[in-house]
Amino acid sequence: MPKKILIAADVDRSLHERAAADRRFEIIDRPVRTEEELMAIVGECEVLVTRSFNRVTRRVIEAAGRLELIAQGTSGTDNIDHAAARDRGIAILNLPGANADAVAELVIGVMIMLTRTVPAYTQELVRGVWNRDDCATRHELRHHRLGIVGLGEVGRRVARLASVFGMRVSAVDPYITDADFIERGAIRVKSLDELLRSSDIVTLHVPLTPETRRMIGKSQLASVPRGAILINAARGEVLDQAAALESLRSSHLTGLALDVFDPEPPVTRFPDDPRLILTPHIGGCTFEAKSSIGAKVYEKICAFYEKTSPAAADRNKR
Repeated sequence: MPKKILIAADVDRSLHERAAADRRFEIIDRPVRTEEELMAIVGECEVLVTRSFNRVTRRVIEAAGRLELIAQGTSGTDNIDHAAARDRGIAILNLPGANADAVAELVIGVMIMLTRTVPAYTQELVRGVWNRDDCATRHELRHHRLGIVGLGEVGRRVARLASVFGMRVSAVDPYITDADFIERGAIRVKSLDELLRSSDIVTLHVPLTPETRRMIGKSQLASVPRGAILINAARGEVLDQAAALESLRSSHLTGLALDVFDPEPPVTRFPDDPRLILTPHIGGCTFEAKSSIGAKVYEKICAFYEKTSPAAADRNKR
């Protein structure tokens, strides 16, 4: 019997096409958004394909009596109840770095927009104001000290792109070696507090864990130099969003870019402020990233079943 793959998220057609042509699999294409919708359709599948907005809770997992594998089409898996999956012996696979280039490019883009005050100039021109008297007070990126929180797949790419612009790049990441820092082109600092105090632009690139939840709050924001810029393209929960907006309102921050929110979609009303850039969690969403993710999810599903097949078990016994 073919394994049923439930595609519960918007995934590139390459996954559908390749899996549909593979007699080992049967495709059920049912993108959903809510936990209740997912619970209603998950019962007959062996493989569940998700994105970060799919809440794969214990209730969902308990409703999935035949589930063997959750294939997440992103790097982060904080939307999945790992303990519940582990209790059932359900494997989880993800795609570290699959959309990292896309996220890094967006981060560099908003750095340029905020340091050159592009949104403010846009608003003025919309009002019919032609104002370039102060344009020579804006700095190029090489003037700014960049601090990266988390030097993983996205952080390392941000570091590489920033170095092309001549930026001084520092980072904090307790999980990699000094050699990794050298290879990834960043100066290692000892603590988050030291990084915040010595950076003009801070960008967050950590997974959501108990350790990183609300790691940037009111006291941490007070540590950054007055006039700093903060970018969050990681997870909404790692930042105290209300404290960040207050820091922008008081002009302690002079730029804030948010691509992620808690919850999503956000329920907060945001100020009409040209120093604030908001995007609806599209950092990793490009044609190239989506195409790559579809193919890689299929390949990882195949690899999982090839590794766990009876033939593979026999080979391992020899």
